[in-house]
Amino acid sequence: MTTYVPKAVQDGMEAARMAALKKSSRLRVAVDGAVHPVLRLWKDGFSVEAETAPQLRGLVDLYDGANHLYQCLIVASEEEVGEMRYEFKRSTAASDSAPLDFYRAPDAPVALLAVDAG
Repeated sequence: MTTYVPKAVQDGMEAARMAALKKSSRLRVAVDGAVHPVLRLWKDGFSVEAETAPQLRGLVDLYDGANHLYQCLIVASEEEVGEMRYEFKRSTAASDSAPLDFYRAPDAPVALLAVDAG
């Protein structure tokens, strides 16, 4: 029995794999106003389609749909099987508020209500 797979079949299988990865992922990377779909994400990096994404490097934003997940500093790692892989030099979780420079007690009041004396 032989394990030879014709080139046309191999290309078709690769195209189907890429289409499945694109369809299953909601992750996006935004850089300089352009948005590129993320195929896979792991602890130390992510991958995008090599054909459609330019060579990315520097500061990028990572989104899950409309939710801003991370602001990342990235470098290109390698291209493998149609995917361009990038590694995080720094990955900071995005926050919707500025960090506090003081300790806020968990039972602290959120706001003060004025009492009308009249």
